[in-house]
Amino acid sequence: MQAYLLDFANLLLRWLHVIAAVAWIGESIYFVMLDNGLRPPKADEDKKKGVFGEMWAVHGGGFYHNQKYASAPAKLPADLHWSFWKAYTTWLSGFGLFVLLYMTNPGFYLVNPGSDWAWAAEMTGWQANAVALLFLLSGWVIYNELCKRISPNMERDGILSLAVAVMMVVVAYLSTQIFAGRAAFLLTGAVMATAMSANVFFWIIPGQRRMVKAMKAGETPNPIDGKRGKQRSVHNTYFTLPVVLLMLSNHYSFTYTHELSWVIMALFIFAGALIRQFFVLMHAGSIQPAYPAAGVALILVAIWVGAPSGNDGVATASTGAPAVSGEERVLAASGSLGEVHAIIEQRCVSCHAQSPEHAGFAAAPAGVILETEDQLLRQIDQVKQVVASGYMPLGNITQMTDEERAAVADWTP
Repeated sequence: MQAYLLDFANLLLRWLHVIAAVAWIGESIYFVMLDNGLRPPKADEDKKKGVFGEMWAVHGGGFYHNQKYASAPAKLPADLHWSFWKAYTTWLSGFGLFVLLYMTNPGFYLVNPGSDWAWAAEMTGWQANAVALLFLLSGWVIYNELCKRISPNMERDGILSLAVAVMMVVVAYLSTQIFAGRAAFLLTGAVMATAMSANVFFWIIPGQRRMVKAMKAGETPNPIDGKRGKQRSVHNTYFTLPVVLLMLSNHYSFTYTHELSWVIMALFIFAGALIRQFFVLMHAGSIQPAYPAAGVALILVAIWVGAPSGNDGVATASTGAPAVSGEERVLAASGSLGEVHAIIEQRCVSCHAQSPEHAGFAAAPAGVILETEDQLLRQIDQVKQVVASGYMPLGNITQMTDEERAAVADWTP
């Protein structure tokens, strides 16, 4: 019953997280589009009122006239629209999911027993949880300090962008060395998502509140608040596509089981930022196809880097052991279905059963049940793929040997 309730909580939290994220990202993309799509006002009356730019749009059977003021308008309405709860709800629900899915069973999901760093490979569950939280906090602190020190007045944002890019490469590398593959991708995305929400909480909203307070008091708002809010909003929009991809990556083991997974991750991050840049410029009236072309090129490089090598060795990322020799693989491949299923029964069925014995599951993960030979045959291609890649068993918690992995990966029905 406890595992069932945890699964149900997971479902509800994930639902909330997706809803909040769609609302936040959608609104963020809309306002970036609006800001970049503004044109100088044509009416003299609007210019005298301090209107900086305007945009006409048609949607939903009606026409819209959006205007942006460069300085304080003559009067602010009482029902001024604010955008922040979507951002906070997205982060809080996402962190809740991380606690529920990863931190409740860190030895299974966070610890990387195949790490080249002995201290990481030998972490206990509570140590992995502590390091994960420190990882998230450090990511925000370092990013925030880069912003404050490199471009405090928003005059060196180009250099700052390069520094943040380097930071994300380092984050990608460190995450794959410290944490299990799936958690590494998730935590790298979470570092960016944390920076996005923290930008809203610590900089964008407080700056806007100071501007509103000054205007209501009849004072001129400090222009630095508007500039800083714009800076952090721009960063958020470039983080968006990479974050979404990294959050989806846990469904695709080929991304994070590769020995160069941090390179694949970095390529995807830059590809997402380049593709986003195309749309940002497009809304400003500049069509530059070189940006999406470069993004696609980086994705193709990621495909090339992550492609199976075609050699005789079985991936052993979870164990760090040497690959199985070609001769051993030939012998293993000659086993019967019964012998292969015996391996699956010993190493996989504790989770992949109608009623899993593993305490963390109320039902078989992904609905894959492998209790009988017929059930194994129906899903043999998927089983062979995830076993060969080292993705399953997760964290090699059941200690599948390389010979067993070869026997499953090479068996032919």
